[in-house]
Amino acid sequence: MEESERVRIAVIADTHMPRGSRRLPDRCIEELERADLILHAGDFTEGEVLAALRRHAPVVAVHGNVDSPELRRELPESVSVEAGGARIAMVHDAGARRGRVERMRARFPDADAVIFGHSHLPLHEERDGFLIFNPGSPTERRRAPTRTMGVATAEDGAVRFELIDLD
Repeated sequence: MEESERVRIAVIADTHMPRGSRRLPDRCIEELERADLILHAGDFTEGEVLAALRRHAPVVAVHGNVDSPELRRELPESVSVEAGGARIAMVHDAGARRGRVERMRARFPDADAVIFGHSHLPLHEERDGFLIFNPGSPTERRRAPTRTMGVATAEDGAVRFELIDLD
């Protein structure tokens, strides 16, 4: 098997901007600038946020439930990308906690991992080599203890996720 390229991925969701003086934390911006690829699991709110992210690195994204009509037309409900030989799927809302891993595996049978958002609650779960990951939100923690994002490394057909605390 040919060795695949190592890909550093910034993983965010639920930015909900613009809203008042809300902005991405400096640490989040640093991670976006270091990334080879940015994956955003929906709820940008407005297209200007997507445009701003594209200035840091290539962006693959899905729309969320509060995104503008323009973003909902531009972005798919779900998407699958290959990075470092790993197949990563993404959707905004992965549904109820109960049965989530099984549901995501059934919905994305060719994926090694699924990224999702919506709840603002970080989650990293693995079952039999299949991963699901919610990066939380870098701007609106809601019931989570802190604002968060994820960084993933994809290489040789595998992906590893790390949750980054932004507070």
